[in-house]
Amino acid sequence: MAGAGEPPSSLADCRRRDRADPLDPLVRRFRQPRGEVYLDGNSLGPPPRAAIAAVRRALEAEWAGERVAGWNTADWIGLPARTAARIAPLIGARPDEVAVADSVSVNLFKLAAGALALRPDRKVLLAVEGDFPTDGYMLQGLCGLRPDLSIRTVPARDLAGALDSKVALLVASQADYRTAALADLPGLSRRASEAGALTLWDLSHTAGLAPVDLDAAGADMAVGCGYKYLNGGPGAPAFAFLARRHHEAFASPLPGWMGHAEPFAFAPGYAPARGAARLMAGTPPILSLTALHAALKVFEGLDPGALLERSRDLSDTFLARAGPALEAHGFTCVSPPGREDRGGHLAFAHPHAYPVVQALIAAGVTGDFRAPDLMRLGFSPLTLTRARVWEAAVRFERVMASGAWRDPVHSERRRVT
Repeated sequence: MAGAGEPPSSLADCRRRDRADPLDPLVRRFRQPRGEVYLDGNSLGPPPRAAIAAVRRALEAEWAGERVAGWNTADWIGLPARTAARIAPLIGARPDEVAVADSVSVNLFKLAAGALALRPDRKVLLAVEGDFPTDGYMLQGLCGLRPDLSIRTVPARDLAGALDSKVALLVASQADYRTAALADLPGLSRRASEAGALTLWDLSHTAGLAPVDLDAAGADMAVGCGYKYLNGGPGAPAFAFLARRHHEAFASPLPGWMGHAEPFAFAPGYAPARGAARLMAGTPPILSLTALHAALKVFEGLDPGALLERSRDLSDTFLARAGPALEAHGFTCVSPPGREDRGGHLAFAHPHAYPVVQALIAAGVTGDFRAPDLMRLGFSPLTLTRARVWEAAVRFERVMASGAWRDPVHSERRRVT
């Protein structure tokens, strides 16, 4: 695989590099419409063929054929743990440190509430200014239940200096959801530990894309979603990480029956399961878990570092071809200029970003819009080729040169942007 160097100079060069890339054959494991260039895998990954087959089997052979017996005959009851075991190596964790359940927001609430109980004398939650809003909403909800708590929000560059003796928990994303700027996860985890605080990382934009080593970094807790780079499908279950050193002392604020040590004993009192499994609550969603579990198989034997380098090669390909048009039409790249400082997507500010994104979709290039003025394009390493990205840049140039984005239909706001 070509490393960081000169980006491709032509479509023929893209195709040559694709043929030489050992990761390129993986693209064929995903079902994607012919003619479309999908640059939104950072928001929702396309379906792996294996996931489609697995869900069909779960519907027709397991659910329809076995009905309630499927909990035993198809081992639905063990599916969350088997899925956690596939996620664990992608985030530098051991299987008993990972639970697959609920959503990112619910898992973040559970972990943050439990973390506060581990630091009862500290009352400050430290968060990043401009981080993904729902993470902040969850912290605000905690403060609504605990008037003694407060949230301190600072720019990402000021996090290390804001970790003082009052901070119980640092909550931060490893990659900024708008710009893809990468945080110093090991350095900040170490600094938090030195200050006596705990860390809770949101890995939604790095799990399945970039190297993550939570145990080596000394991270305490983490959450991440299953539907972006992990390709588990819309609304796929999320995961939660709880470092082994906290297992015995951690108490989940939502002690549901699936987090019980013996859920089918139906005991009146709660006894937590061992390890991160105590973070589970309600009955697992088997169909969506089936899709996620099957999707994760593609990562077996892959080097996360190679995945991130391929993603950066793809983004550099887009910049090389579309750069002149981006400059000519007033786009400003707000992602870090250095490829080593960013994750898997690029964000461009433009006063008409929304209609431009809609016009691109109409031209067969799917990206997304983030308020107030960002065009966001994702470069998933498993589902894109350099040739497809080059074609996306060509179509972008055409949309801008033709003024197609000025059509009033492209300014009509949809519920999901």
